[in-house]
Amino acid sequence: MTSKWFKGLALAAALMMPGLALAGVRQDGASFNFQTPVTPVAHDIYNLHQLIFWICVIIFIGVFGTITYSVIRHRKSIGHQAAHFHENTTIEIIWTVIPLLILAGVAYPASRVVVYMKDTSAPDMTIKVTGYQWKWHYDYLNQGVGFYSNLATPMEEINNQKPKDANYLLAVDHPLVVPTGEKIRLLLTAGDVIHSWWVPAFGVKQDAIPGFIRDTWFKVDKPGTYRGQCAELCGKNHGFMPIVVKAVSPADYKTWLADQKKSGTEKTASENPDKTWTKDELVKAGAKVYSANCAACHQANGMGIPNTFPALKDGPIVKGPKEEHIKTVLHGVKGTAMPAWGPRLNDTEIAEVITYERNSWGNNFGMVTPAEVKALRK
Repeated sequence: MTSKWFKGLALAAALMMPGLALAGVRQDGASFNFQTPVTPVAHDIYNLHQLIFWICVIIFIGVFGTITYSVIRHRKSIGHQAAHFHENTTIEIIWTVIPLLILAGVAYPASRVVVYMKDTSAPDMTIKVTGYQWKWHYDYLNQGVGFYSNLATPMEEINNQKPKDANYLLAVDHPLVVPTGEKIRLLLTAGDVIHSWWVPAFGVKQDAIPGFIRDTWFKVDKPGTYRGQCAELCGKNHGFMPIVVKAVSPADYKTWLADQKKSGTEKTASENPDKTWTKDELVKAGAKVYSANCAACHQANGMGIPNTFPALKDGPIVKGPKEEHIKTVLHGVKGTAMPAWGPRLNDTEIAEVITYERNSWGNNFGMVTPAEVKALRK
């Protein structure tokens, strides 16, 4: 009987060993463990995880090994008689002191990692991150660069009209670009509801809360593209709010920064209200603005969602006066899910998207110019 028990235990141990071995393997796809860490904090979190994991394995073997041995060696079927005793001071002390020592031994490395995670002092650069439903805004403080980062996955993939890309729901139009080897401090807040900025490979997960500024930091070891998501349930399109960080060499970062400043200057110049726009120009550009900001709610076909988001195809908003349409986009609609886009989009972008809405899906209700938007921006 005893030999059968031990054979069974040996078989169970053999079956468990591959799993135990895989638990220590770093998988890029996080199939069995964390993503491969690429920052000092992520490395420390991974090592702490491994340490505590093996402590748990040892405790598991010790506790259940003792229980199994006791069940086998002291079972009634072989004539063992149960001992009768009440309290044992030595045992009481042992099973109190040992867990206390284990907790004390774990507390030190865990506390060290937590303190290290929160140390945002002496950064090389600071970026303000603002979460919105459902996108991120990045503002490179003191560098004159800022932009929105929107989901770039095509609606055709979301609606199962074409095969899904490898980075389905994890692609954006404008990734956050940072230099490797430099300490990046993030200041996080939100413009509507609570969001959470999470990139697993960085070991960073920080809530973005309206009315509050929270901070965190990271320093990327090597160039690459790293992906994450909003990790706080933030509304209908919570799953459509990815994060993409592109880490490049310091030299490449300087080149990128110069290009961004140049394109920003050109963009400002393009907002000149004296420029003469054609309807086709505005509609073409407005299609991109609509896809990035409006399609998630009003749908790519402009049909909206009944009782939630009104239809723009032959709907009352686009058929009504241009001034009311502009005010709706600029200032939003209180008490509804329609946000104010005035703080997020410039005059040209608003003119583009409104013109697109008024002249798509069979609509033909005239164009709106940036000058008209500017006149109502109050």
